This record gives sequence, C-alpha cells and structure tokens, in this order.
Amino acid sequence: MALTSRFAIDTTAVVAGAFLSTAAFAFVAPLSTWIAFGVFIGLIALGGLGVVVDHHPTGYLTHGLLAAVGIWSLVATLVFTGATLGWLIVAGAVAAVVLGVADLAAHEVTTERVVHQLEVTPAPEAATV
Repeated sequence: MALTSRFAIDTTAVVAGAFLSTAAFAFVAPLSTWIAFGVFIGLIALGGLGVVVDHHPTGYLTHGLLAAVGIWSLVATLVFTGATLGWLIVAGAVAAVVLGVADLAAHEVTTERVVHQLEVTPAPEAATV
C-alpha cells in the first residue's frame, strides 16, 4: 500500500504544529519567532501543495485553511511582539494540528479507503496413494 500525499501532508502539519507549540515556550522570544516564521512558510507550502494535488472537497477545504492559517501566522510574526506574539504562534500551531487531525479523520471515514476482504477458498484435495 502506498503512502498518499494527503496523509503525508496532514501528518507533516500535525508534527510541525506540535513542534512549534513546544518551541514557542522552550526558546527565547526572538528565536521562537524565527522558528515560527520558517515553520509557517513550510505550512503555507504544504497547504498549497495539498490544494494542488488533492482531489477531494474536504482536502481542498482543510489544506486551503492550512495555507490561510500559515499566511495569517506568518503576518503575525512580522507585526506583533512580546507575549501577544507568543500566544499567536501557539494558536497558529494548534490550528495546524487541529486541521491536520481533522483531515486525517475525514480521510478515514471516506469510502476511498482500501477495504480488506477475507476470501475463503477450499483447500486443494490431497492426492491419494
């Protein structure tokens, strides 16, 4: 079974959001701002890629929202400072995680998933001597 681009994009968004929500508190403000700047650029690219390669309405919606969250959070890293910026970084990271998990869940409930079927076949008859 091959890894779909939708699964890869959503999983990467979840991991990036989890990393960024931790990094916002673990590092000093200037460093966490630049880390957030880079991660949000990556989320914008992931969201755009997801919109281009996905063929499902829920994928279009969640990946478009992921790109929008990335754009807003990228602008926030350039405009805001201090504690406000720290909480906006965390909010953007949590939004990325929520969108990634929501799209993974939406993918799991669709009929496109591979359905495994057990097929019972009779055993071949043994040759008698």
